[in-house]
Amino acid sequence: MKKIGILFGMENTFPNAFIERVNSKGEDGIIAEAVTIDKVIQAAPSEYAVIIDRISQDVPFYRSYLKNAALAGTAVINNPFWWSADEKFFNNALAEQIGVPVPKTVLLPSKQRPENTTETSFRNLAFPMAWEEIFQYVGFPAYMKPHDGGGWKSVYRVVNPQDMWIKHEETGQLVMMLQEEIVFDDYVRCYCIGQKDVLVMPYEPRNPHHLRYAADLKAQGEEREKLLETIKDYTLKLNVALGYDFNTVEFAVRDGIPYAIDFCNPAPDADIYSVGRDNFEWVVEAAANMAIERAKKQVAGQINLTWGTFVSQAVNGISAPAASPAIPSAEPAAAPAPEKAPKAAKPAASKPAPAKAAAGKAAKPTKTETPAKPAKTADTTPSATEVKVKASVPKKPAKSLGAIATEPIPVAEPAEPKVPTTKAAATKAPAKNSKLKKS
Repeated sequence: MKKIGILFGMENTFPNAFIERVNSKGEDGIIAEAVTIDKVIQAAPSEYAVIIDRISQDVPFYRSYLKNAALAGTAVINNPFWWSADEKFFNNALAEQIGVPVPKTVLLPSKQRPENTTETSFRNLAFPMAWEEIFQYVGFPAYMKPHDGGGWKSVYRVVNPQDMWIKHEETGQLVMMLQEEIVFDDYVRCYCIGQKDVLVMPYEPRNPHHLRYAADLKAQGEEREKLLETIKDYTLKLNVALGYDFNTVEFAVRDGIPYAIDFCNPAPDADIYSVGRDNFEWVVEAAANMAIERAKKQVAGQINLTWGTFVSQAVNGISAPAASPAIPSAEPAAAPAPEKAPKAAKPAASKPAPAKAAAGKAAKPTKTETPAKPAKTADTTPSATEVKVKASVPKKPAKSLGAIATEPIPVAEPAEPKVPTTKAAATKAPAKNSKLKKS
């Protein structure tokens, strides 16, 4: 007998429906139940062939239990090793490499130094950072959000550099991302199950939670069909690359182009009261079929996890696609100005994070039209004996991390920030003679 278990917390509708659906299919030698844990002994196998994980992101004990179970042969969905390593900033970088449009995004140091670190810990961090290039690349308005967060926590809309520095004061030890804002024409949320089944759901993130799926696409006719096909293609590409068997992907559509906004949701909302009965029915059926399929393929005593192409290609020595150009370097005053980010209308809500696409997950011009840089061939790479390594010492260690402390000022007309002298920050503002233009 092979058991399919589901590990969950507060949610009720999906886990119970999933168990009932699997058992209703009457598959010979397969049953489903809620996971029960009475002991966890190192390297000891669990009693489950498959476990659907819905809660370990919030319970470290469960995450460690799942890794131990996977080591002993359980097919854990989603892979707990990859889920532990994954984060949103990396996902954006990977999406760019595989040709899926994503927001222009940069990584920012935390406002406060992590615990048990000192000024010396950050001697490799430039002080100040290249703020002109960063702001020219992203543009304003923009959104600032945690690089590995979720649930709309600590998301800020910022309208200019000074506004960003002020709001960065509130972020503590969080490592943040800065992303361009996108005002979307359409917005969708897609379930992807088993890296093959995709359900595209029109979604309105500005509505109250229980009404977000009460929406429809504005695109119609041939335009709609083409858009849906592109969205499905991008959804599959992302989940195959990341190795997720149960995930959601959100896209903001601007000028007919779907931009991947959020695609790191390995325990996505599947409650009937939020997603609606039809969508709920689809995900229960797809998840049950996937779990049964995985149970049939599971081989006791061997690793039965799904690994994305990013990991499998690395293990097999296959080169990753060449990355697209990153932030443009600073140019002399006479050089052409860097491309400005598209202007975006302000979201309807007056508070930060009015819409998920515009909520810091702002969309990015597509990279699919940019030819990839050719990889270096073997004959152009210097041998080990030819490489000369020059030791370097950082110019200035950062004394602390984070946004510069400033006096509150009207955001609409930013003043030059006051640079502290005793507790200078790694995210120090540009000097007064900076070339940076006020927004």
